[in-house]
Amino acid sequence: MWEVMFWPSVACVVLPWLLVYLGIHVVQRGIIFIDIAMAQMASLGICMAVLLHMDLEGPGTFAIALGFTLVGAAIFSFTGKRTSEVPQEAVIGIAYVVATAAAVLLLSRAAEGDEEIKNMLVGNILLVSPGEVWRCFGLFAAVGVFHVLARKQFMLASFERERAFGQGLRVRWWDFLFYASFGFVVTSFVRIAGVLLVFTYLIVPAVCGIALARSLRKRLLIGWVLSLAGGLAGLYLSFRYDLPSGAAIVCTFGGLLILITGAAAAARSFQAPRT
Repeated sequence: MWEVMFWPSVACVVLPWLLVYLGIHVVQRGIIFIDIAMAQMASLGICMAVLLHMDLEGPGTFAIALGFTLVGAAIFSFTGKRTSEVPQEAVIGIAYVVATAAAVLLLSRAAEGDEEIKNMLVGNILLVSPGEVWRCFGLFAAVGVFHVLARKQFMLASFERERAFGQGLRVRWWDFLFYASFGFVVTSFVRIAGVLLVFTYLIVPAVCGIALARSLRKRLLIGWVLSLAGGLAGLYLSFRYDLPSGAAIVCTFGGLLILITGAAAAARSFQAPRT
């Protein structure tokens, strides 16, 4: 068991920290489904590589998948207007649906299409290799450094957009840089974990952190602890009961979300002044 679980466990420990941070930005921007749309666009690139019989672990596949996510980054950054009759969530939803349909069409022409559709959705983190873990971690570290260097601009664009516009910040440009860096992270992680797990790691810990704390630092700490607990617990359950790893981790996070948000709601009701 230890040999099988070691590298998947390492992946669940060293990779989610940046996903939690980005997820808090995404939730704050109110564009919850952009992560699943970007992940699906990365998967569309991988499907293209499958159809072309390319090495799915090679740089060519990564470049194609990244190209699709950068197209999404450009679309989403220039549709995020201050005022618009078309909500950005509608654009994100359309992008997700079209990318999903296009992926199904591509995989319908490949002999291994059915298996790839399953991998695209839920992945199989139990099969992750040491090389994949450390390449992904290195990329995450580089993106993390970039966000530290530009933290003022990203924080303004995500948390104080009106103030950012008022100060003359080029918000659309910084939106594109945020989505582009987001695309690097999603592209590298989606092949390991699948679309659903990427979405779960980005959103569930962020939502729980926001429900339980007010400061960004406390939200990050709560999100990191939850991502660690949910990932390792789901991984153990998948191995113990011979379940698909991605689906088991997603459902574990769902259970934790219900418990935590329920406890937070109960705590607020007790603290509310009685009349």
